[in-house]
Amino acid sequence: MDIVYIRDLRIKARIGIYPWEKSIQQQIRVDLEMAWDNRIPAASDKIEDTLNYKTAAQRVVQLVEADHYDLVERLAEAIAKTLMNEMQVPWIRVTVGKPFAVKGSAEVGVQIERGKR
Repeated sequence: MDIVYIRDLRIKARIGIYPWEKSIQQQIRVDLEMAWDNRIPAASDKIEDTLNYKTAAQRVVQLVEADHYDLVERLAEAIAKTLMNEMQVPWIRVTVGKPFAVKGSAEVGVQIERGKR
């Protein structure tokens, strides 16, 4: 299977377990790797045959902005489930990073894989 990817998608999110985090937006970082058979769009040269990464990115931004997430784990699962269901992605790897969440670190987060590659 081929991979369509999005790297370093930065989104303002309401995320975190602490009361002060529930009232602010924090920047998160999302990376996506999605399995897709690119032979069809390669042959047709038509956008409608692709896994449209612009549409995927817009959907992730909508999802993040629509709700508060206590945990990055819940957000990663929501992203994976949404893209697999709505865009018929058979396999996905989602990385959600929260920059500077731990003192002295550049970023912490989770990476999950769902589906069959």
